[in-house]
Amino acid sequence: MADTIIEVKNLKKAFGTHEVLTDINFDVHKGEVVSIIGRSGSGKSTLLRNINLLEEPTGGDILFHGKSVLSGDFDLPHYRAAVGMVFQQFNLFNNLTVLQNVVTPQTTVLKRDAASAKTHALELLKQVGMDPFINAKPDQLSGGQKQRVAIARAVAMDPEVLLFDEPTSALDPEMVDDVLNAMKALADTGLTMIVVTHEMQFAKDVSDRVVFMNEGVIAEAGTPAEIFDHPSEVVTQEFLKRYLNRA
Repeated sequence: MADTIIEVKNLKKAFGTHEVLTDINFDVHKGEVVSIIGRSGSGKSTLLRNINLLEEPTGGDILFHGKSVLSGDFDLPHYRAAVGMVFQQFNLFNNLTVLQNVVTPQTTVLKRDAASAKTHALELLKQVGMDPFINAKPDQLSGGQKQRVAIARAVAMDPEVLLFDEPTSALDPEMVDDVLNAMKALADTGLTMIVVTHEMQFAKDVSDRVVFMNEGVIAEAGTPAEIFDHPSEVVTQEFLKRYLNRA
């Protein structure tokens, strides 16, 4: 497929003698939603943190538009701006209002003028249903509301790719749907997304491709129909059976 944005090649990550990721290979194309699923401890979040270089890979390579992000002359600030991330725990600035949380990164990092940044922020906060709360501080919001602000803030930076690290795992069940709906709306705009998630229905309904990880390797990858309806690996079948029985 054309327009490959990120390529992960033979990626390894070890913490001391414990290898968390072993020989990971996959790529992400423009406009795709790729969901990464698997048991806790399978390496999903570590993979995401290696892709955006919050963790440094032990081996292998990560290419961004065909260029290694690990080479000494690569423009890392540009890469970190182009590959945004939404975390489990929101990471909002508690001393700033909702609107300021979305405006400030634009003006400081992108050097966008304040008026343009505010206009862009208001559009995105409306898109995720948070425009009535622009003057609230984070501690006045629910977890689901905080996560929707965090999503708006990440999108405001105009990333080429947005990474989501289990964005609903810290939320009460009744707040999950609002966040997933905001993510679905983003996917509909054509934003390229890599989503580590335990939300199987989201992965099935919204993804272009699903990657199933097990014990630090990609055990199986394919379309949602291939993974959810016709998984070929026994370990995938057992994982999905457990999740479907739980649902």
